[in-house]
Amino acid sequence: MTDDLRSAGAPTLEDVARAAGVSRATVSRVVNGVRNVDPVIQEAVRRAVSVTGYTPNRAARSLVTRRADAIALVVSGAGVEPESAEEPEDTTASGDGSSFTAQVFADPFFGRVVTGVVNYLRPRGMHPVLMFAESSRAREDVVAYLRQGRADGALVVSTHAEDPLPALIAEAGLAAVLFARPARPVPVSYVDLAHQDGARLAAEHLLGRGCRRIATISGPLDVPAGQARLTGFRDTMARHGHPYIPIVEGQFTQESGEAAMERLLAEHPDLDGVFAANDLMALGACHVLREHGRSVPGDVAVVGFDDSSAALACRPPLTTVRQPVEGMAAEMTRLLLDRLSRPDGPVTSVIFEPELVVRGSA
Repeated sequence: MTDDLRSAGAPTLEDVARAAGVSRATVSRVVNGVRNVDPVIQEAVRRAVSVTGYTPNRAARSLVTRRADAIALVVSGAGVEPESAEEPEDTTASGDGSSFTAQVFADPFFGRVVTGVVNYLRPRGMHPVLMFAESSRAREDVVAYLRQGRADGALVVSTHAEDPLPALIAEAGLAAVLFARPARPVPVSYVDLAHQDGARLAAEHLLGRGCRRIATISGPLDVPAGQARLTGFRDTMARHGHPYIPIVEGQFTQESGEAAMERLLAEHPDLDGVFAANDLMALGACHVLREHGRSVPGDVAVVGFDDSSAALACRPPLTTVRQPVEGMAAEMTRLLLDRLSRPDGPVTSVIFEPELVVRGSA
């Protein structure tokens, strides 16, 4: 930057225009992303922006583009109200330490979603705004936030099958993409995994190891992913001559995996294989097996699902079904940005394929 520009204060559009040899209006069009500008001129303006150190006024830019250049990343909870009559005042990222917020941050899945979203948005000069919607009031706040244009659209991760937020967003005509197929059909695009195929990989791996007394710790059965993983596992076992599989339902938490494993050992002490529908529950199962003197995988082979940080934290490291969460989150973000650029485009879905990752537990 030249000394005269430094002394004059913050660089302006006029400074960029002089450096690029074009009009102020042309600079404005390039800065605001107007597409019908000659590529040579666009490059000249970008060089001038770099040389002058010009930083666009985001508020002024939003008046021109009618875009906030921000995306709401919404973690949405159950459709029922919390037991307490008092609602938290703050439902954004700062939170209030509620059990819902604590559960979100304790689950490695959500961190992976955030990583995928941030990595996709950052090079595009956009930012995610983390919001929680665990109550009717919080859901109303999210819809109002989007209606006011404070975010251009929403990436929604639901934790409950009866979550009404996707339908509320669709009814309001707001741009959104969901992580995972909604339990009830709504005209909103989504990304998901072929969960049944992933569970099939787990079943075939346990059978291939010679396991014959196999049980499963399912995910919550009011969640589509939990249902699909259980269905895929049971169907595959039945196809291989195992019509009965002991099942204990978990809640995708380590604690629920521990409780489920205690119950399975009490009711089926001779089991030799376990499929847990996520890594956190598998980690809990391995802890309990060790406490009962069962070696993994010598006495009981254990397979998880997700390939999260919990899989590597487990001892031995978990054999698991990989869900490419970061890639799915990036694709979810791409679909939303495409929706924003083509508001009349069709609703769509993208289904990712699972992959078995063999480690020490099975």
